Amino acid sequence: MNQALKSALTIGELAAATGVSAPTLRMWESRHGFPTAQRLPSGHRRYAAEQVALVLDVVRRRDAGVRLDAAIAQATREGATAAPQSVYAEIARRHPEQPRQRLSKHTLVALSWAIEDEIGASAARGRLYGAFQTGRTWAPARARWSELARTASATYVFADFADGPATGEEDRVGLVDLAADAPMRREWSVVHDSPELAVALTAWELPGQQDTPDRRRVFESVWTLDPAAVRTAADCCAKIAAESGHPEATAGVAPPVAAATDPAAVSRVAHRALAYADGSLDRTGTP
Repeated sequence: MNQALKSALTIGELAAATGVSAPTLRMWESRHGFPTAQRLPSGHRRYAAEQVALVLDVVRRRDAGVRLDAAIAQATREGATAAPQSVYAEIARRHPEQPRQRLSKHTLVALSWAIEDEIGASAARGRLYGAFQTGRTWAPARARWSELARTASATYVFADFADGPATGEEDRVGLVDLAADAPMRREWSVVHDSPELAVALTAWELPGQQDTPDRRRVFESVWTLDPAAVRTAADCCAKIAAESGHPEATAGVAPPVAAATDPAAVSRVAHRALAYADGSLDRTGTP
């Protein structure tokens, strides 16, 4: 069996990675020939990892009001050559082995705070990226990120800044104002890439939650300290920043990839996230 088929996904795994149910995927394939499956010698069907990004692209287009057949045609036509526009989709496409889970925004914020604490404690001079969806949600984090940016080699924050502060360059934070149709507007991310600490959290908000209280909104999420996956996330962020008015984001030389995942860092982040989530630790780090 070739290596591509060995790493391919079952329909259940594709459904878990994209948030589209297996029956819906089967219906799409029956009616539109999408997503495209390959067959193992046993006859079982498998989907290439690249199909994750395409399915997510179709979902985003559908959520924007595009008909299903048109969304599929647009996604498949543009998918092969388009530059990455989504950190979550790029991780799902290139690192399908990374576990995915659905988290409430409350838990997602707790995990973000834990990662920020680990970044600050490491004093590593890495590339730092954050996606906050809107300027309003970025505003409370601005002071914290200005401090993190002080020791980072580069820092960029992505959001729709129409409803919040669009300044911050003076704080060493490059603010990337996302276009109205940018997939990153639906995403929440914290990414830090350096030889000393490689960590990434990326999450995609499931559609149809307009009436859901903010902290109960659900995101399909990946968090990892795998150096290769973190490098993918960081490079994707840099390219999106460069294409959104910050050409300097890709001008520098990327730092060496971290040698290996640090088990101690995984443990510290997980324990601190749990403490934030259940309220036993406040935002200042005080029990």
